[in-house]
Amino acid sequence: MAVFGVLAAGVVLVLVERGYRELEVQLAGVILRVVTSSGVYVAGNRESVYFGLSGDTPFGLRMTPECSSVFLLLPLLLVTAALLWFRPQNARRLFFSLGISAIAVILVNQLRILTIVGLVNRLGTDEGYYWGHTLLGSLVSVIGGAISLVLFVWLATRKTKAEKRAAA
Repeated sequence: MAVFGVLAAGVVLVLVERGYRELEVQLAGVILRVVTSSGVYVAGNRESVYFGLSGDTPFGLRMTPECSSVFLLLPLLLVTAALLWFRPQNARRLFFSLGISAIAVILVNQLRILTIVGLVNRLGTDEGYYWGHTLLGSLVSVIGGAISLVLFVWLATRKTKAEKRAAA
């Protein structure tokens, strides 16, 4: 039953992906308001966040489906479903691992947005966006996604102290 629940969660994430992107943009706006004083505006219904509004070069980022963390969460859900299928007795540990890793993936995507914003502010619109989105931002996503997957596997498969004592 848990396997189908996790797979259903993946399907639901894909179906509500646009709404999820709106939430991600809202979160980015909250974070940007904390780290910058140059003015931030979030247009959630357009999946866009605008920053640098009090400066000479305001800039807007629109989160497309490819930029969303939804598609980084799907592999975690699939691995969780597979592990639940083979080891249902580990469900509690697997759901804990999924929760921690999902938070890591979401934070990595926010770090990617902050990277883009920082480089646009530092290098200017054209060069900053190129380096922030195409190169460094993609690197942040790939490395962060890999770390999240490794974190998931480590949390899901490590033995607790009680399990180590019982095995000895």
